[in-house]
Amino acid sequence: MTTQTAGRADLDTVSTERADRGICATPTRHLIDVELRKMFDTRSGCWLIISIGVLAVVATAAAIIFAPESELSYDTFAKAIGFPMTLVLPIIAILAVTSEWSQRSGLTTFTLVPSRGRVIAAKAVAALIVGIASMLVAFAIGAIGTVAGSAIAGVDPVWDIGFAHAAQIVLGNLVGMAIGFALGVVLRNSPAAIVGYFVLSFVLSGILVLLAQVRESFTDLQPWVDWNFTQVALFDGRTSSAQEWAQLGSTSLIWIVIPLVVGVAMLRRSEVK
Repeated sequence: MTTQTAGRADLDTVSTERADRGICATPTRHLIDVELRKMFDTRSGCWLIISIGVLAVVATAAAIIFAPESELSYDTFAKAIGFPMTLVLPIIAILAVTSEWSQRSGLTTFTLVPSRGRVIAAKAVAALIVGIASMLVAFAIGAIGTVAGSAIAGVDPVWDIGFAHAAQIVLGNLVGMAIGFALGVVLRNSPAAIVGYFVLSFVLSGILVLLAQVRESFTDLQPWVDWNFTQVALFDGRTSSAQEWAQLGSTSLIWIVIPLVVGVAMLRRSEVK
């Protein structure tokens, strides 16, 4: 404990000396660039990024082959592509955080940049950029699939997703990424965080749905505590009223903001080996 405190004091001293000498801290843009590169450096991270495009193409081809002609619309392709996205993007966010501990590079990172909060913020921005870019690629592939599928079936392409709905789909995926990111900050262990995300997504969500079915008193409470409920509403484009946005804010506070604050507080006090 004494060694840990002394180590932090030394880092603070170095930071103060750098400031006294007029040496600027590492620019935030540079930190974000580094975190983006680190997301592609490992085999797992690289293949996860590649899998986004591969799964989008596979889902588009499956929709063309198996979907009835009457359902060959942009919404069908968006839903087909969206499902693998909800699984892959949170894992990318988790690995963006846990890589410092799983690869034992945290000591180097936090020695070069003593402010752990800035490092975590840079990781969050990098994950956000990857998430938005991935969704733009997915939308583009879905548009190509809509045109190709309609041409093959001999029908007119149906563009039944507006800008507002598309924005909600992107937001829904970013919510999933944020929950994965928060779990990564709290647990700082890749397998544990990934398992925890799937437990929250499927096990806990199923329990809350079942509870709402057997307890009428919980039916009105579910949208305020079940993040999966509000995420599905975003995917369906059903989040429009002030109450529905408030429910999204409530679930985000419970499952993203609070765990992230706790995780960052724990991370700032933890010993990096």
